[in-house]
Amino acid sequence: MSSTPLASPTSLAKASPAPSTHSALSPAPTAVDRPAPPKKDARFWLIFLALFFCCFLAALDLTAVSTALPAIAAEFESSEFSWVGSAYALTSTALIPWTGGLAAIFGRRPVMIAAILLFALGSALTGAAQSMAMVIGGRSVQGVGGGAILTMVEIIVCDLVPLAERGAYFGIIGAVWALASTLGPPIGGALASAGAWRWLFYLNLPLAGLALTLTAVFLRVKTPQTTLKEKLERMDYWNVVFVAAATSTILGLTWGGSTYSWSSFRVLVPLILGLVGMVAFMLIERSFVKYPTVPFDILAHRNAILGYFATFLHSVAVLGVIYWLPVYFQMRGDSAVQSGVKLFPLSFTIAPFAIIVGASVTITGHYVAQNLLGWAFATVGAGLYTLLEYDSGPASWAGFSVVAGIGLGMLYAATNFPILAPLKPSQQPYAITFFGFVRSFGQLFGITISSTIMSNQLSMKLPDAFVGGEITGDAAYALIPQIKNLAEPLRTEVQIAFADSLVVLWQVLIGICGLGFLVSIGLKSLPLTMETDAENWGLEDRSKAKAPQGGEEEKVGGGGK
Repeated sequence: MSSTPLASPTSLAKASPAPSTHSALSPAPTAVDRPAPPKKDARFWLIFLALFFCCFLAALDLTAVSTALPAIAAEFESSEFSWVGSAYALTSTALIPWTGGLAAIFGRRPVMIAAILLFALGSALTGAAQSMAMVIGGRSVQGVGGGAILTMVEIIVCDLVPLAERGAYFGIIGAVWALASTLGPPIGGALASAGAWRWLFYLNLPLAGLALTLTAVFLRVKTPQTTLKEKLERMDYWNVVFVAAATSTILGLTWGGSTYSWSSFRVLVPLILGLVGMVAFMLIERSFVKYPTVPFDILAHRNAILGYFATFLHSVAVLGVIYWLPVYFQMRGDSAVQSGVKLFPLSFTIAPFAIIVGASVTITGHYVAQNLLGWAFATVGAGLYTLLEYDSGPASWAGFSVVAGIGLGMLYAATNFPILAPLKPSQQPYAITFFGFVRSFGQLFGITISSTIMSNQLSMKLPDAFVGGEITGDAAYALIPQIKNLAEPLRTEVQIAFADSLVVLWQVLIGICGLGFLVSIGLKSLPLTMETDAENWGLEDRSKAKAPQGGEEEKVGGGGK
C-alpha cells in the first residue's frame, strides 16, 4: 500500500488536529504564485548521483537473474526455479509500506543504508547458496533490500525537488531503470553461459559497497529528532496484518496457472485470505490506529484514483511485453544473450522518452496530454505486435518495439503527476510509496495474467508430437531450448504455435492499454506545486547541524483516535 505515517515527530508533542479533506487537497502555491526555488548546489547533485547509482544497482539485478534461471535450476536439479524470481517479487512488494513508514520515523538516510546492506547480504547468500532453498532465501532478502532502495529513491526525490520540477528527475530515474533493465538480461545470460551464474550475485557486493559509500557520505538530509520511545510509539504494528495479507495474495497469484491450476484450493485459499486480510487491515487503519499506514486523504481526489489505476495498468502492460517478448526471440532459436540484445529497440526507446516526457511536464506544467499520447502509442504498439509471425524480420519486430517503447516510456514518467498534483508536499511521500506498491503489484499481476494466457493458448496450439495436455507458463519456458533441435516440419509447427499464442497475449494488452487511454481521459489538469517540505525533510542545515529538525507539522491519514 503506502508508506507508514509521515506525520510529524513533533506532533507527538504538539497534538495538531488532522487536516480536513478540503485542506489536505488544496494545492500549494504554484510557479505562478511564487519565485523559483534556489539554485541547486553541489550537495544536491552528489545526493542524486548516489540515488541514481542505487537505482541502477537494484534494477540491474532484478532483470539479469531471469536469463540465469535455467543454469541455476540445472545446477541444483530443481523444478522450483520460478521461485528465484517470485521470492524477490513477493518480499519487495509486500514490505514496501514498512519502508516508507520506517523512513518517516527514523529518517531517510538510515533506511537507505539498511536497504543497501540487506541487498548486499541477500546477494552474498544467493551467490554462496548450496541448495535451491538457499537461493530462494537469499533472493527473499535481496527483495527486501531492492524494493526498499527503489522506494527510498522516489521518496527522497519528493523531499528535495518540487513537483513542478520533478518530471525531469523522475524521467532520468526511469531512464536509469530502463538502461539497467536492458543491460541485465545479456549480462545474466553471458555469465550463465560461462557457468558463472554465482558471479551475477557476487558482483553486486562491490557495486553495493560503492552505493553504500556514496549514500553514507553524500545523503545528508534532515532526520526526525525524536527519542526511541517516541519513534516506537509512532510504529504502526498493525502493518503486520497487511504484510501477511499481501504475502498471501501474492502467493496465490504466483501459484495460479503455473504451479497449480486457478481452480485449486492452494490458489483460491491464499487469494481469498489475502483479499479479506487487506480489507480488514484498511478498516482497522481507518478506525483504530493513531498513526495509520494507509493515508486515506491521498485517495480523496479523483485524479489520484485514476492515476493509481493507470499506474497499475501500465505495469501490467510493461511486464507482459518484457516478460514474453524474449520468448518470441528464443523460440526462434536465439540464445538468452541474443534475445536480450534484441530487446534494445524497446528499452533504448523507453529511456529517452521517459526523460523527454518528464522534461516536458517540467517546462509546460501540464501532464494530461502526455498520459493520453503515451497510452495511444502503447495501444498502437500492442496492436502492431499482433502482426508478428514466427519468422518476421528485424524491420517488423524492431520497428514495432520502437512504437511500443515510445508509449511505455512516456508513461513511465507521466502517471505519477495526476496522483501527486492534488497533494501538499508533506503528503507526497505517502503517495509515492503507495505508487511504488501499486506499480510493483501491477508488475506481478502482469507476469501472472500473461503466463496464464500463454499456458491456455499453448495447451491448445502446440502439436501433440511435441507435448500434449495442459501446460503451465513455467513449463513453456522449460520447453523453449528444445525447439531449435526439433526436426522439420515439427519445429516450424511449434514456432507457429508460440507465435500464435503470443498474438492472443498482444490482443489482451491492446485492451489493457486502451483501458488506460479511457481512464486518462478522465484526468483533470491541476497546477504543480513549486514547494517542497524542506523544513522537515530537506538538506541538512550545515550551520545548524546539531539543532533539532522536527517532522511534519501536519499528520496525514487521520488524527489521533
